[in-house]
Amino acid sequence: MLKAHYSFEKSGVFNPKQVFYHLSIPELFEHALQKKEGILSSTGAFSVLTGAYTGRSPEDRFFVDDETTHNLIDWGKVNKPISQEIYERLYAKMMSYLQQKDVYLDDAYVGTDPKNRLAVRFINEYAYCSIFVNNMFLEPNTQELQSFVPDFTVFCFPRFKAIPGIDGVRSEAFVIINFKEKKIIIGGTSYGGEIKKAVFTVMNFLLPQKGVLPMHCSANIGKDGDVAIFFGLSGTGKTSLSADIERRLIGDDEHGWSEQGIFNFEGGCYAKCINLSKEKEPQIWDAIRYGAIMENIYLAPDSRQPDYTDNRYTENTRVSYPIEFIPNALIPGIAKHPQVIIFLTADAFGVMPPVAKLTTEKAIYNFILGYTSKLAGTERGIVEPQATFSVCFGAPFMPLNPKTYAQMLGKKISQHGSRVYLVNTGWVGGPYGIGKRIDIDYTRKMVKVAIDGTIDQNGYHEDTVFQLLIPNELPGIPNDILNPGNLWNNHSDYANEAQKLKNRFDEVMKKYLPL
Repeated sequence: MLKAHYSFEKSGVFNPKQVFYHLSIPELFEHALQKKEGILSSTGAFSVLTGAYTGRSPEDRFFVDDETTHNLIDWGKVNKPISQEIYERLYAKMMSYLQQKDVYLDDAYVGTDPKNRLAVRFINEYAYCSIFVNNMFLEPNTQELQSFVPDFTVFCFPRFKAIPGIDGVRSEAFVIINFKEKKIIIGGTSYGGEIKKAVFTVMNFLLPQKGVLPMHCSANIGKDGDVAIFFGLSGTGKTSLSADIERRLIGDDEHGWSEQGIFNFEGGCYAKCINLSKEKEPQIWDAIRYGAIMENIYLAPDSRQPDYTDNRYTENTRVSYPIEFIPNALIPGIAKHPQVIIFLTADAFGVMPPVAKLTTEKAIYNFILGYTSKLAGTERGIVEPQATFSVCFGAPFMPLNPKTYAQMLGKKISQHGSRVYLVNTGWVGGPYGIGKRIDIDYTRKMVKVAIDGTIDQNGYHEDTVFQLLIPNELPGIPNDILNPGNLWNNHSDYANEAQKLKNRFDEVMKKYLPL
């Protein structure tokens, strides 16, 4: 077993039962199976159920409010403060809980660009969480491990649960980020996305201060070196559309844009699996094999074959796997400046055009807006589609004022001449329940012509409601689909619904104007 260069005690690990440092994936699988943390599926992937928390718990994420953060963080409903005193008490209790427990330590980098990466030590209670870390982040080489000193330390102990009335937090689950002490503590939840997004949030706080734009986006690169990035919230197709067999995947979720170009934050992918099919998403399908971690996916009792259509545990079924499981992925994920930027939205009201070109001004507007729709049944209490606005397509992970990120993006678009498009992967011909979701094959064709530039060949006309530039004609796409109002049975119903949504846009943007 490797020995850590940077002492365990400096990381806060005192009196553990046993420390497992940088175990191999086979060793971690053995530990996870022996400790009954999950079971093997028929694909070879390790399958776990995360219990009550099958997604992130944004109401339970806090930042320590101190001199490091007080004047920088955009405090509010999303970015909630917590006192140093509450943090210290909870941290002390967690360190006490950690004693005489087996712990799994992994040192990893976040960021493929050596100039802008973050060195992070992960201390996990579960072996499978250590596999998740190995999948999602970048492993140092032997020489780097010998001199590794963490910039941040992440403690993840799902069995350690807070007591809200005593510990000063909202529930048994908590994620607390302390920038002054450079620590993240996670308890009460074993959902892997909490680890991933907590670290992403740290990058989103630190990088803009270095002049680097952090982005909640996927990215790929063509044979000629042309780079495309895809912004979008969960369920809009960010992972699916970037996994293109004709292009090389740079990364599926988190990137930075520096003066040199873009770089992936991660070394793996965290794909949503609900209704996954081999025909529609062959690369993701084939990546679910030994080495991957499946979360909350139903397995047939005897065969242990996954049923990706089954949502009995959650709609948010997930799989984590190393990026090298995607054929022809670009490793390391470093590329030049993007020629094309695509904003993805899943409009459940059937009024947004399936594809439109954006001016720089409209790009900044839609970037801050971060619009998509939540659908009935995806969250408790939602019985009909709801318009959702997540600034910068990642509000829960953006600690600074949204204008900071938007202004950086606008500057980079102008500086590098990037073309920007809005692609709606949602409904056409009417709202959810009446219309139908646009076929992903049509969406792929739209993305393809946007990337290769042929989308410009037949010109554009302006949509009168949203002031978006809609292509006059596209090869292989029926013209009626390009103009959403044409597919509605009653055009006045379309006009009314479109105006209602536009009014929502204007209301949301009031607090950010002027841009």
